[in-house]
Amino acid sequence: MKVSISVGGYAKDGIDETVQFVQECEQLGVDCVWAAEAWGPDSITALSYLAAKTENIKLGSGILQISARAPAMTAMTALSLNQLSRGRYICGLGVSGPQVVEGLHGVDYAAPLTRLWENVEILRMAFRGEKLVIDGKRHQLPLPGGQGKALRLDHEPADIPIFLATLAPRSLEYTGAAADGWLGTSFSPDHPEAHLAHLRKGAEAAGRTLADIELVTACSLGIGENVEEQIGKRKRSVAFNLGAMGSATTNFYNDAFRRAGYVDDSIAVQELWLAGKRAEAVARVPDEMVTAFSAIGTSDMVKARVQVYRDAGINGLQLRFDTSDMRERLDMIGQLMDMLPD
Repeated sequence: MKVSISVGGYAKDGIDETVQFVQECEQLGVDCVWAAEAWGPDSITALSYLAAKTENIKLGSGILQISARAPAMTAMTALSLNQLSRGRYICGLGVSGPQVVEGLHGVDYAAPLTRLWENVEILRMAFRGEKLVIDGKRHQLPLPGGQGKALRLDHEPADIPIFLATLAPRSLEYTGAAADGWLGTSFSPDHPEAHLAHLRKGAEAAGRTLADIELVTACSLGIGENVEEQIGKRKRSVAFNLGAMGSATTNFYNDAFRRAGYVDDSIAVQELWLAGKRAEAVARVPDEMVTAFSAIGTSDMVKARVQVYRDAGINGLQLRFDTSDMRERLDMIGQLMDMLPD
């Protein structure tokens, strides 16, 4: 089981504190640091800085929003960062959602899976050192009727893993068929088939198995004796995902919780959040919607929980925390790393 962390709020946490956190995680044996990207810090700037401050930890974009960049620029950025980091870069991609894509980037959100497929095809051409040629529905290279010609990027070919952050069934099937890895969210090892059935279907259609894909999922970690307090801290984040991470009609996180069996709860929390009743939305989250999607509790409880993730086929945990205290987070990571050899 690999362990990874995520950064992105360095404007709030402080650059020096973020670097120190990542460096100490590297010393603890953490496999990868993923740099988040939403509508604040971008992913690549943080990873470039961390590349110069670390030696061995892998550097993953978690994730690059494909609608924010032309695919060729994404490929140029990936190859550049991979070279600067001496081969430590993992290219994580995602389609984001209509509120961000159309509201922030001014790009039509229609056919997100088609756009994702074409991005991956163009990136793979670039990583192989080939000329970029595609006649797609969203991208045409070279542009027909113009003066452009097919070009290859001025980089040596590189074997850069492509991880996809997907949640919807068809996108999960594509991930199973084409990606090197999956970046999962809203995943419960108690209800793994809500995601894995679709990943497996796509893999088998492409002549692969789930063993060909690195399965990394977000996991909230909390280690302590006061289990009830830890569950309570986590409920606001769950309510936020169910109610705020998307519109009333398009919320992939909410859909994933529903597929895991929490239909009534997911609908109720979303309705309360969208009605502005946020405290009520948080209170409406049942304890099970926290514990089923995380590793929270005493050391023995967390150790047993990690085994449940393993048994479900998960290769890596991308840790999330409900504390901003760096020392508390590092202490929990250290405890977790001590558990893994068993």
